[in-house]
Amino acid sequence: MSLVEPPPGQPPRLLDRVRQALRIRHYSRSTEKAYVGWIRRFILFHEKRHPKDMAEPEIRRYLGHLATRLHVSASTQNQAFSSLLFLYREVLKKNLEGLHDTARAKRPIHLPVVLTFPEVRAVLEQLHGTPWLMAALMYGSGVRLRECLRARVKDLDFQRVELTVRDGKGRKDRGTMLPRKLHGPLREHLRRVRRLHENDLRFGLGRVALPDALERKYPSAASEWCWQWVFPASRLHTDDETGQRRRHHTDESVLQRAFKAAVRASGVPKPATCHTMRHSFATHLLEKGYDIRTIQKLMGHKSVETTMIYLHVVNRGADGVISPFDTDW
Repeated sequence: MSLVEPPPGQPPRLLDRVRQALRIRHYSRSTEKAYVGWIRRFILFHEKRHPKDMAEPEIRRYLGHLATRLHVSASTQNQAFSSLLFLYREVLKKNLEGLHDTARAKRPIHLPVVLTFPEVRAVLEQLHGTPWLMAALMYGSGVRLRECLRARVKDLDFQRVELTVRDGKGRKDRGTMLPRKLHGPLREHLRRVRRLHENDLRFGLGRVALPDALERKYPSAASEWCWQWVFPASRLHTDDETGQRRRHHTDESVLQRAFKAAVRASGVPKPATCHTMRHSFATHLLEKGYDIRTIQKLMGHKSVETTMIYLHVVNRGADGVISPFDTDW
């Protein structure tokens, strides 16, 4: 099977069909990129044979290769498996059976890295401007990095003290708190962002990408203030599909680099990342006595078992057990 573009007039190639099927089902672009990448590698692994000429044995062999030869993580192998299931079930319309005995990478149990209150303060003190505001919002609201960057002006409700996370992990919306101490910095930040947006409008720009088919349904919405990114990028980019000059949200690497430097400068002896702020949010709420179900809802976890990991972080277990060495002698 060739992975190059087909001649004009030929039916769309397989990977284009996969992209189309993913977009019809409103999968994120990051998922689309990952799925197409795994399907491409699966085809190349089997010397460019077309997937329609392969089935369970070839899938089993490929997944086993990932687990036993490449030693990929369990989450990576699961993503590869999911991409192949999507290919066969949704694109090729072929059910797969007998894959239960496939060699699978074991998912290790890791406790998340968590910062103490003083450590969070120490890291934030090394950040300034927009990176500080983004990191503070991640800690104060418990949002993921991508959820923070994808926030739009309309998602901030200062009166209800709520931040709405749109299309979070699992394609679900949820609400979380909007820290009152960040209201002032956020309002000032939004004033600067609005001036930037108004300047873009004067040059015939100021349009942002909208979710799903909203741009076709509401043509003028893309340039309205409420739909603008809270954290827009400093530079414009050209959209690959429409050819329009737009301002995307800030790239993840901007905060990641700044946060890494802040951790190093703070002297905190932990391998903390941006995601550590989310872990610290959940752990500190638990330490303050909030119940696990409330934290699950704020974090957007599908299962409470995912949230339960923070019980182990605070060293008190589900029953609040305290070490006998810490009791009075």
